[in-house]
Amino acid sequence: MRVAIVTESFPPEVNGVAHSVLRAAEHLVRRGHQPLVITPAPARGAHCPPQSFGPDREPLPVVRIPSVPLPRYPQVRIALPSRRLAAALTAHRPDVVHLASPFILGARAARLTERLDLPTVAVYQTDLAGYAQAYRMGRGLGSALAWARIRSVHRSAARNLAPSTPAAQDLTAHGVRNVRIWARGVDSARFHPDHRDESLHRSLAPGGEVLVGYAGRLAPEKRVDLLAEASRLPGVRVVVIGDGPSAPALKAAMPGAVFLGRRTGAELARCFASLDVFVHTGPLETFCQTIQEAMASGVPVVAPAVGGPLDLVGHHRTGLLVAPRDAGAVARAVAALAAAPDLRTRYGAAGRADVTDRTWEAVGDQLVQHYQDVLAEHRTRSGTAPSPTNRKALSDSVAAAPAPASVAADGPAAAAPIPTPRQPEAAAALAAPSAAAAPAGELVEEQPA
Repeated sequence: MRVAIVTESFPPEVNGVAHSVLRAAEHLVRRGHQPLVITPAPARGAHCPPQSFGPDREPLPVVRIPSVPLPRYPQVRIALPSRRLAAALTAHRPDVVHLASPFILGARAARLTERLDLPTVAVYQTDLAGYAQAYRMGRGLGSALAWARIRSVHRSAARNLAPSTPAAQDLTAHGVRNVRIWARGVDSARFHPDHRDESLHRSLAPGGEVLVGYAGRLAPEKRVDLLAEASRLPGVRVVVIGDGPSAPALKAAMPGAVFLGRRTGAELARCFASLDVFVHTGPLETFCQTIQEAMASGVPVVAPAVGGPLDLVGHHRTGLLVAPRDAGAVARAVAALAAAPDLRTRYGAAGRADVTDRTWEAVGDQLVQHYQDVLAEHRTRSGTAPSPTNRKALSDSVAAAPAPASVAADGPAAAAPIPTPRQPEAAAALAAPSAAAAPAGELVEEQPA
C-alpha cells in the first residue's frame, strides 16, 4: 500500500506529532508498505538525518515544504504555499493519504485529496483551539476560528482518529463525524525501571530529596509554572527536562529547580527512570506521551484530570489526578506522594503493568487496519477494483490487531454514542478534593481500582 503522510511536524522537531508520525512511517516500512512523508522544512541549517528502516535500510522518502517560523514560537514551522505538495502527492500515487494533526499544510492537502478523489484518514492530535486561547490569538476569537478550521478539515476525511476518549468527545461535540479512537504506543524496553541510575539521582538531589520531574516543551500551553509551588516544598527537588520559549521565565520562577534542557534516546529514558514522581501540568493534552513513558519507567504520575490523562492515569492506582490549572493541587499531590515511598512503588508498578502491552507494533497494525477499511470503502463507493498494490495490502495479515474502538457511527454527530474516559472516577478530581488535595504527608483512603 502506498501511503502519503502529510504532517505539520517531523524530526528533527521533538514533539508528540513528530514522534508518532515517525513511528507510523517506521511500522509501514516494516510491514512492506511504501510511505512518503510531506512536512514543513525545518529552520535553515537544521540537521535532518535520514530515517532508515526495514531490512534494506533504505531512507524514508521525505519531501520538505518551504516554511517560516510561527510568531512568538519559532520552534514551530508553518509551511508556505508551494507546488511541491501537489507534485509530491501526484508523483507518489498514494492509495491512502494520512493527515497528521492537519491545520495549515494538512488543510491544503485535504483540498487536494478531494480534487484527486483520494481516501483520507485525518489524525487529530493537537488542541489548537486551546493553544489559541493560551497564546491569546485572534482577540478572543482564536478558539472559535481554530475549531472552524479543524471542523472543515476533518469533515472532508473518510475517517478521523482521536488519541483518547476526551479528544474524540471534543471532535464529535464540534460536529466532526466518523471518529474512531487510535491511541499511541510506548517503547517499554527503552523506558524501563531498570534504567534507573542512582548516581544520576544523587547528582540531581544531593540532599536525598524526592526527585520530581517534568519532561516536554517549555511553552505557555504546558503550564510548567504550576510546578513553582511544588519546587518550594521541603525535601523535594524539581527537575525539568526540555526546552522552549518559556525557559527563561521558568528558571526565574523556580531558582531551586534543575533544568536539564533537551534529552533524547537512552539519556531521556535514564532520566525518566531516575525520577521518584513524574508531574505533567499541561491542561491541553489530547493524549500525553510523556505520561506513558513515565509509567513504562515505573514512575507514579501526577496529572490534570482533563483530556488525555483521563484515559492514562488510574486515579489512586497509578498516580493522582488533580484539578487543572491549580498549582496548590499539584503541590499537595507531590507532597502526599513524597511522604509515601511505598505508595510510590505500588503506583509505579501498576503503571508499568498498564502500558507494557501498548506496543508501537500493535498500534501500528491498528492504523494499517484503518487505512484498509477506508480504502475498501472508497473502492466500494467508486466501483473500481483494487490495484495490484492494493490487492496485496488488503490481503496483508493484520487481522490479529485489536479492532479500533468506534466512537461515532455514520450519521448526525450529535446522535453518535460517545464513550466515557477509561477512569470513571476522574470526575471526582475535578469536582471535589481527593487524595491529591490532602495535606502533605496524608492520603485519603484509596478507592478501589
